[in-house]
Amino acid sequence: MRKIMVLLGGESLVELLAPQYGEQILDLGCGTGYLTKKIADSGACVQGIDSCSSRIGDARDNYSDIKFEVEDASNFPVEEPLDAVFSYSVLHLIQELNAVINCVERALKPGGRFVAEFNGKGSVEALVRALLSVLSKIRGQEPEALNPWYCPSIGEYTGLLENQGFDVRYALLVDRPLGLSGREGLETWIRGFVKEFLPGWSDNVQWSQVTKSVEECLLEECLPSALYCDGNGIAEHRIIRVVAVKNS
Repeated sequence: MRKIMVLLGGESLVELLAPQYGEQILDLGCGTGYLTKKIADSGACVQGIDSCSSRIGDARDNYSDIKFEVEDASNFPVEEPLDAVFSYSVLHLIQELNAVINCVERALKPGGRFVAEFNGKGSVEALVRALLSVLSKIRGQEPEALNPWYCPSIGEYTGLLENQGFDVRYALLVDRPLGLSGREGLETWIRGFVKEFLPGWSDNVQWSQVTKSVEECLLEECLPSALYCDGNGIAEHRIIRVVAVKNS
C-alpha cells in the first residue's frame, strides 16, 4: 500500500486554511498568538480567543495590533458572522464537542469554513492510561475522572459536524509517532502533562517514582502503540485534520 505523506503542524494548517485578504477569521484556542499572527500576515482580519488568561496576556504583549480575548470555546460571542474559524491542537482538550461545533456554526457565515487539527482517538492512549492509573493510586481517584482529554474518532467527529449543518470537505486521521528520549524524555512528557492539565498535582510528586511506575505499566501491556524499552520510547500520536463548510 502506498503511503500518503501529509505535512502536519500549525503552519501547514494555516496553509490549508488559505486565508484571504480582508476575510474575518477567528483563531479558536489561539494560545500565545503565534499562528494568529501568521493568519494576520495574509491580510485577513483575525482575532484570537483562548480560555487561559495568561496565554492571552502573552498574546497581547507579543502582537499588540491583533485583538485577543479570554473566551470559552463552547460559548463565545462574535460581533459579526465570520468567513472562517481556525483551531490548532485544542479541541481534544474540550469535553463538550457538540457545544463547540454549535458555537462555531453560529459564528460562521453561510459558506464559511471550519479548519481544525487535534488529537484523534487512540492518541498516546496507552501512555495516558498508564499515567492516569499511576496517579489515581496516589490520589485515590478513578483514572477516567482525571483524564482531561476527549479524543474522538474521525467518524464520530465528522458525524457531529454533519448533524449540525456542516458539509465535511476534507477529513484525515494520521499517525505521527511521538519520540521519547529514554526515561528522561518520558519524565519530561509526564511533568508537562501533569503541569498543564492537572494543576496542583505537581506539588510534592516524586517524579522519578511516577516515571518508573508508568514505564512498568507500559512494559506490562507490551502494546505496539506505546513501546518503552532499552532506553528508547515511542508513543503513537494520532491527529485528526478536518475542513468543513457551513451549509447555505
